[in-house]
Amino acid sequence: MVRTALVLLTLSLPAALSALPVSAETRVPMSQAEISMGFAPVVKKATPAVVNIYAKRIVQSRSPFADDPFFSEFFRNFGQGRPQVQNSLGSGVLLSDDGIVVTNFHVVGRADEIRIVLNNRAEYDADVLLADEEADLAILKLKGAQDMPHLTLRDSDDVEVGELVLAVGNPFGVGQTVSSGIVSGLARSGTATGNARGYFIQTDAPINPGNSGGALIDINGDLIGVNTSILSRSGGSNGIGFAIPAALVAQFVDQARDGKTDFERPWAGMTGQPVDAQMAQALGLDLPGGVLISELHDASPFLAAGFQVGDVVMDVDGEPVNTPAEMLFRMTIAGLGHTTEVTRFRDGKPQNVTVDLIDAPEEPARNRVTLPERSVIPGLVLERINPAVMAELGLPLLASGVVVADPGPMGPRAGLRTGDVLQSVNGTSITTTKEAQRALSDPGRWLELVLLRGGQRMQLRFRL
Repeated sequence: MVRTALVLLTLSLPAALSALPVSAETRVPMSQAEISMGFAPVVKKATPAVVNIYAKRIVQSRSPFADDPFFSEFFRNFGQGRPQVQNSLGSGVLLSDDGIVVTNFHVVGRADEIRIVLNNRAEYDADVLLADEEADLAILKLKGAQDMPHLTLRDSDDVEVGELVLAVGNPFGVGQTVSSGIVSGLARSGTATGNARGYFIQTDAPINPGNSGGALIDINGDLIGVNTSILSRSGGSNGIGFAIPAALVAQFVDQARDGKTDFERPWAGMTGQPVDAQMAQALGLDLPGGVLISELHDASPFLAAGFQVGDVVMDVDGEPVNTPAEMLFRMTIAGLGHTTEVTRFRDGKPQNVTVDLIDAPEEPARNRVTLPERSVIPGLVLERINPAVMAELGLPLLASGVVVADPGPMGPRAGLRTGDVLQSVNGTSITTTKEAQRALSDPGRWLELVLLRGGQRMQLRFRL
């Protein structure tokens, strides 16, 4: 089948995208000498700080029937898994003289060995300090590095559509390459592949497979973004690429410097939807824009600040927000533990409100349990749902009860997946992990599970 729909491709080889900011010094070249020079001074400054990353991880191959509840028994000893080595290539950007490097999560995520090669062919081993699959960012530290060339992070909020940009990377493995273009769009949200979500800078600077984790720089040689994906039918560049803004990269670097190994982002405790033209008219807004609050959790900092369902969030710290992803991006770059000024629209008029930026609460306690060998599903890991669990597993805002945190070795055979919300066992309602453990310890001759998955109610029934 020939696929004609546009698809977003995460770039899996080294690459660097660059954007050129409009500043007071930015102007059109005026002389033949300036035209002849082109971008050479910027390239000379930036390319030593863009590195190639070689990541290796060992995976266990599995039989295609391993998770099938029926055929797994017939093929138990068929095609036993063997360790296999997976290699990935990507780019990264040096951000400090002591060897701090930023790249994409999909380049180094779960790697057992990481090797960094500089522009001058010097090689270093590296450790992952902090990585986050949702943002598709990772911070590395070169071992024994000092006096490294590095780029300066620019405030990406100052970036404007139309600025000249440069992309530096290793497309298709041909060697370090520089391409030029402009910033073609801002506030692009929901446009990344895989688990990456959020806010992106769009550019038409040619980006191809091999550019993941590379630098998007401005005409001063400052970093404004990290390349992460392209929009393409063929897998090659069609002039629509996306970069993660430097403002978010700065938060990752700060948390890595503070010793964090998992990225911590503020929790809004709310769900919302973009305001379209019809909704704007009904709400009394002159133009479409903002995020209409549709749900609020009891522990939400927005609820504590006086927000209610039906309010519209117009901007965060003076920056307009038109999607939930933009709003969460603005909260994230403001920083956990700080406050932010939010413009609320209610009853036909705007009002500025201060909101605390908090972590997702661990109340009630998650009371994590792992079912023992004597249980009907040994190794199944269950947790009580709280805001922190919701955020980790992407559960609905008003979910409650007990969730499958890890199906363990036997759970998949029973049809269970991480994130399934367990509602009842053999007709008994489940609200705590202790109740679930007790019900699954001796279910009798039949096991009937009722659960919610992706908002859909499901029933699983087995004879024991």
